[in-house]
Amino acid sequence: MEIKIREAKPSEFVNVYNLIKEFSEFIKTPEKVKITPEQMVMDEKYFKCLIATNGNMILGFATYFFSYYSWTGKAIYLDDLYVPEKYRNQGIGSKLFDKIIEIGKTEDCCKMKWQVSNWNEKAQDFYKDRGAIIDDVEVNCDLELN
Repeated sequence: MEIKIREAKPSEFVNVYNLIKEFSEFIKTPEKVKITPEQMVMDEKYFKCLIATNGNMILGFATYFFSYYSWTGKAIYLDDLYVPEKYRNQGIGSKLFDKIIEIGKTEDCCKMKWQVSNWNEKAQDFYKDRGAIIDDVEVNCDLELN
């Protein structure tokens, strides 16, 4: 299977949205998805999304954005990385992850940051195998503004 990694086009946001919904069910938080495909299109200049494809089929996605940390500087933040179960163990997640790293380096980021569910040991092992340090020092905080 030939896997290509590229930026998602607005015409593909509905398919990405469906994968986001699938991912939210996988991590047992479907109620937290508030975004719509229409909002993704409206926010196109902010919505950074890579997709893994084989022809016209989307096999997985990774969303990211740039951030700035007062202690370390510019960073790339991996928001979500998801590959449906039927496409796992084919190197797709690794290709998406590596492309995010490549973008971060190209953009002169000092680090990459992301979250992983504390129960998702397979994902934690995936990240640790790539040199990630996973700590439990900080707690997530959310404040909805609308």
